[in-house]
Amino acid sequence: MMLPVPPAMRASAAKSPPPMKTVVRRIKFESELDLAFGERVAERAYGQKLLSCIQCGTCSATCPLSHYMDYTPRKIIAMTREGFKDEVLNSLTIWLCASCYSCQVQCPRQIHITDVMYALKREAIARGFYPAHHPIPVLARSFYERVFAQGRNTESRLLITLYLRTNPLVMLREAFLGFHLWRKGRLSLKKESIAGRKDLRKMLNAVEHGKKEEPL
Repeated sequence: MMLPVPPAMRASAAKSPPPMKTVVRRIKFESELDLAFGERVAERAYGQKLLSCIQCGTCSATCPLSHYMDYTPRKIIAMTREGFKDEVLNSLTIWLCASCYSCQVQCPRQIHITDVMYALKREAIARGFYPAHHPIPVLARSFYERVFAQGRNTESRLLITLYLRTNPLVMLREAFLGFHLWRKGRLSLKKESIAGRKDLRKMLNAVEHGKKEEPL
């Protein structure tokens, strides 16, 4: 004789099993690391002082945005030096850096931490390792495109391009502020340009071709 199944157990049995969670391995073997990555970053960040970091944490303590970062500046330095290339280039930290140079000024080893962040940003942009529609790399590309085309940057047109490429709803939300600035003469829709645009493009193209930087 079979015992009756309680209603609560029948209801739980009728439900589909919960979906399996993806297991992410957080530990890497030394053979999986790029051990020369730190040296290459140090060369592009003006010197080998990156390798002399004592991990005191002063950079993280002075950074005003460290609370919002997935890895603090101290951890980014350590991971860069130890060869965690993919984790560093895919981190949100390098995009949150405000270039305030507070970490660099306070660093007891005088490491150019802000320049390290710039080097990592350039490499991440070159490889496409940044969140989709993230405003900072989009802003950098849009700014360069406008300077390359016109020789000057028009702030209002740059903001419109940024919002259209990232989140148009933000442009609607900021429309009243933009109108107020335009009415006060603080924001202009007029396209600004210089006379020697062709010469500037030749110079920028020469700089780009002269770089010939190998991937990090």
